[in-house]
Amino acid sequence: MQKLEDLDLSLELDKKLYKKKLKVLQYEMLNAQQFLFNNKIGLILVFEGMDAAGKGGAIKRLTERIDPRGYVVHPISAPQPHELRYNYMHRFWRKLPQHGQMAIFDRSWYGRVLVERLEGFATKDEWERAYDEINNFEHLLTDGNYIIIKFWIHIDKEEQLNRFNARAQDPYKAWKLTDEDWRNREKFDDYVTVADEMFEKTDSENAPWVLVAGNNKQYARIQILKETLAHIEKQAQRRSLEIPSLFEREERKAIAELEQAVKEVAADLVEEVEEIKEVAAGLVEEVEEIKEAKRITSVRKTKSKKRRK
Repeated sequence: MQKLEDLDLSLELDKKLYKKKLKVLQYEMLNAQQFLFNNKIGLILVFEGMDAAGKGGAIKRLTERIDPRGYVVHPISAPQPHELRYNYMHRFWRKLPQHGQMAIFDRSWYGRVLVERLEGFATKDEWERAYDEINNFEHLLTDGNYIIIKFWIHIDKEEQLNRFNARAQDPYKAWKLTDEDWRNREKFDDYVTVADEMFEKTDSENAPWVLVAGNNKQYARIQILKETLAHIEKQAQRRSLEIPSLFEREERKAIAELEQAVKEVAADLVEEVEEIKEVAAGLVEEVEEIKEAKRITSVRKTKSKKRRK
């Protein structure tokens, strides 16, 4: 499993190219969403990373063009008092999507081995045990027709500080910056250490971790869309299913519409033929009546002539 220090945070993407790629990938994401819905496969996306890494922006671009009825975003914060009465996984079970729907977690059950571990909200026994609990939880879901993808968006200390300062000066974004963010920044290196341990113990074939270089927001957003689509495609193949391409979908739609039109025309023709048959039968009956009338008239004329003689 890759470590955070191995990420190339200098990776960038030109803004013009970003816009072009974004449009195409968002269309493909809509196509993938329809595939998941039609095949009743649930999709769970987990977003973790440093504060101000760009999780919200990535989620926004991921969901921007898809059907809003088919997904829900769960922003996860500290558990409420009533939630502490249950096992810590209880509140996440309640947020799972239906099969065919999507659930996106902005922070997740991994808080147990990240912030709860570092801040002392979980005992050593609790957070050590959580690795197996989480793996079992995710295996249970993926065995039950869910797809899980977990993203860690990473930025360096300098980029984080720049974004913090930018938020502090922007009245529309100042609400995003809290005292807790500044406290967490003091433990930046500690978070890197526990995150690497988390990747090592919870990365799996069924629920992989994808580490994304996030210093350049445009690059990170495109990578997340690409990785999401690639993993959905991989899981579709594992199920012996095929995601129809955008062009195939349009072609199938056109063929279906044409077939429906042909059926409607054929039905109209059958109805018209039946009407013609009824008219023809009526005409035949009238002809027979005319013939019978002529025959009767002819017989009467013959009898009349004989009487005169």
